[in-house]
Amino acid sequence: MIWLFAIVSTLIAALFVADKLLAAPKYIEDNSDHFDGKKFVNPDGAGTHHYGEVLKWWLGGNDKGIWDTYSKNDLPDYPTPNPSVNDGQHQITFINHATFLIQVNGQNILTDPVWSFRASPYQWIGPKRKRPAGIDFDDLPHIDTVLLSHNHYDHLDIDTVKRLQSKYDSQFIVPLGVERYLHSQGVDRTIRMDWWDKYGLGNEITLTAVPARHFSGRGLFDRNKTLWCGYVLENPSGNIYFAGDTGYGDFLREIKQQVGPINTSILPIGAYKPRWFMEAIHMSPEEAVKAHKELQSEKSIAMHFGTFPMADDGMYEPLDDLQKARRKHKVAEQDFRGLQHGESYSRDLQQSDLRSEVA
Repeated sequence: MIWLFAIVSTLIAALFVADKLLAAPKYIEDNSDHFDGKKFVNPDGAGTHHYGEVLKWWLGGNDKGIWDTYSKNDLPDYPTPNPSVNDGQHQITFINHATFLIQVNGQNILTDPVWSFRASPYQWIGPKRKRPAGIDFDDLPHIDTVLLSHNHYDHLDIDTVKRLQSKYDSQFIVPLGVERYLHSQGVDRTIRMDWWDKYGLGNEITLTAVPARHFSGRGLFDRNKTLWCGYVLENPSGNIYFAGDTGYGDFLREIKQQVGPINTSILPIGAYKPRWFMEAIHMSPEEAVKAHKELQSEKSIAMHFGTFPMADDGMYEPLDDLQKARRKHKVAEQDFRGLQHGESYSRDLQQSDLRSEVA
C-alpha cells in the first residue's frame, strides 16, 4: 500500500505543478453581475460539465468521425486580401477554426488568431492542425485590432498573439480577466470588456462585447476564473456578430434586441458531438441555423470546424449537417454557408448580398 500511496501522491503533486505552469491569472475584482465572487457564470446560470463527465467522454470509446490531413497544395488558391476596404464595405475572410480577418471601415480585425500547429500548451501534444491556415501569417495586412473571445488554447494562442504584437503592435480586446494573462506574457496593449460594454473602434465602428454560453480555463484549477464573450461590430456597412465559442440559448434574442439588426453573423457549427457532453457549450449545426433565424441575420458564415479535431464529429460532418439543417428550416445556402479556408465574402453598402472572392 505504501507504493500505491507514493504513486497517487506523486500524480497529485504533478497535477498541481502542471496547473501552476499552465493556469492563467484569475479575475480578482468583483464588479460584474455574472461573477459570483469565485467564478463567472453563464447567461442563464446553467453549468457546463464537470471533470467526471470529461473523463467519461475521454474513456468512453466514442465513435469519432473521420479527419483527413491537407497540405497547402490540396486546397484552392484564393487571393491575398487587400490592405483595407473602402468605407461602406466589409470583407470577411475565413482563415481557420475561429480565426477570421474582418476588414471594415479602414480597420483590419482578427478574431481568435491561431497559426500554431497544435491547439495546445505544447507543440508536441494536443489537437494538431489538419488544414493549413487560409492566409499565411506573413501575407496578413496590417492588423489593427485582435478580438479574443476567451482563453482556451484553440482561441487564445499565445505564440500567435506575441507575433502579432511584435509585427503590428495590435491592440487586443479581451473579456474580463484575460488581460492579466496577456500582461504576464508581456502583451500590454489590451482593452478588457464585460458583457454589454462598448468601445469605439476606428472610424464609425462601435464594438459591443456580448454574452456567450461557454466556459474558460487554461489549466486544471482555473475553470471559469476569467470571462468568455462574443462581439458585435456596429458599423455603417451592417452589424457583424462574431459569436466566439458558445452553446445555444435565449441570450441570442437579447443580442438582437440590444444591438439591432445583424447583417452578418459568424456562428460556430463544430465540436458538437456527443450532444450529451457538448450541448451546453457548443452549438450543433442545426442550433446554429436556429441562431441565424433568432438573430434575423441577413447572412451567416460558419466557423469552428474543419481544422482541429476537438470532439467526436469529424472533418466533414459539420458542413453536411449544416446542409441538412438549412433544408429542414428552409434557409437558403447563400444565406448561411461555410467558406473554404482562405475564401472571402464582401458586402457593399449599396448591395444586399455578399460576394465570394475567388481567384
